[in-house]
Amino acid sequence: MAWLETLITDTPEAGFELAIKLARMGVKYTQPDAEVRDTLRKEYAASADSLTMASHVVAVHYQTVAAANNYWK
Repeated sequence: MAWLETLITDTPEAGFELAIKLARMGVKYTQPDAEVRDTLRKEYAASADSLTMASHVVAVHYQTVAAANNYWK
């Protein structure tokens, strides 16, 4: 994975942005067809449950990034 060199970030905000990227890349690897992703996005964009699950995935990634950064202490 050449796009991911490290989990280390300068700030918690940068760590959160990295968590979002990790979540998005997970979707991209799972469904590599951009057209299919675009079609599906219309469905989950209006679903509170889907959006909550997406937020959960980002939160799990953020926990990982935070731990890798010793919680920015």
